[in-house]
Amino acid sequence: MSSSLLRAAPAVHPARLPVPAAGAGRNITWLLVLALLVGLGFVLDIALGSVSIPLPAVVRILLRQPIDTPAWEFIVREIRLPKALTALAVGSGLAVSGLQMQTLFRNPLAGPSVLGLTAGAGLGVAAVMLASGSAAGSLAIRALGVGGSWGLVLAATTGAALVMGLVLALSGRVRDNVVLLIVGMMIASVTGAIVSLWQYFSAPEQIQEYLLWTFGSLGGVTGSHLAVLASVVTVGLVLAFASAKSLNALLLGENYARSMGLVVGRSRTLIILSTSLLAGSITAFCGPIGFVGIAVPHLTRALLRTADHRLLLPASCLAGAALTLGCDCIAQLPGSQATLPLSVVTSLLGAPVVLWVVLRRQNIRSSFS
Repeated sequence: MSSSLLRAAPAVHPARLPVPAAGAGRNITWLLVLALLVGLGFVLDIALGSVSIPLPAVVRILLRQPIDTPAWEFIVREIRLPKALTALAVGSGLAVSGLQMQTLFRNPLAGPSVLGLTAGAGLGVAAVMLASGSAAGSLAIRALGVGGSWGLVLAATTGAALVMGLVLALSGRVRDNVVLLIVGMMIASVTGAIVSLWQYFSAPEQIQEYLLWTFGSLGGVTGSHLAVLASVVTVGLVLAFASAKSLNALLLGENYARSMGLVVGRSRTLIILSTSLLAGSITAFCGPIGFVGIAVPHLTRALLRTADHRLLLPASCLAGAALTLGCDCIAQLPGSQATLPLSVVTSLLGAPVVLWVVLRRQNIRSSFS
């Protein structure tokens, strides 16, 4: 958003805040470009890997047409298609949750982990992985039946849900968003300390297993996992799109939002609930995946040159999905049997994006004030 618009913003009627006019055609063009990038990334993510599959064959398999190599059909349908669909859900969910957090807290460095949800999910996973190294912990895990992949998902979901419940309870009593931000940071700090303490007393095998989870991965999401993940992410996205006008109002501050009749407490609760569902479910199924939630909102603001969340939300969905698909293609190291941690690739690509935007728009803080 330009500085001139920001200076004039308090005088603009809320119903028109902040709607692009002359750049409408340009914004639609960018949305179409992002949609094309998502489609291209989706097909490439399915085609590339340790076994390269020709693009025409991928298209035929997706269209349920017969091909001459049955093994390719198995690889696409059972392995790569669920992973590509997971990338769509993860990228769009993290990008939208990051956009909401940056607007709610009016902080360009806010991301999906700002409320401590990622740390809460990590605490749940650590409780299962690291506690299994002791006899008492292993017995408790077997008694509760939380072993295996679903056990990790359940543990991560429980940890994220507990943090979400605490944050939602506090959001109704705390009027200052800065205080709520500090609460989230303290929750993340405490849970991180507990995990570090567990690691100190755990066996090297359990520590290595937990570290592998922290790298993030899309490959562990099976068909049954994907159905649950997609459902929760869809609910979170619906809540986010329903909050578009509230986000536009909150961009100018809570006092201005109240003056235009917005129930700030209820709107903030919906935004936090949406972010919690998105970030919590994605972390539970895929592990912590960094920088997508921070980098993508800045990228979409730079491309569209607007602060209107009715445009930024769909653009963030598309850009987040495209970035995650692209990062997963790189992480697969096409033609090699090895793979890179997804979170490492997203950070390597996300950090330059943020630096580019900051250096290109040195008045970036003005977009949040």
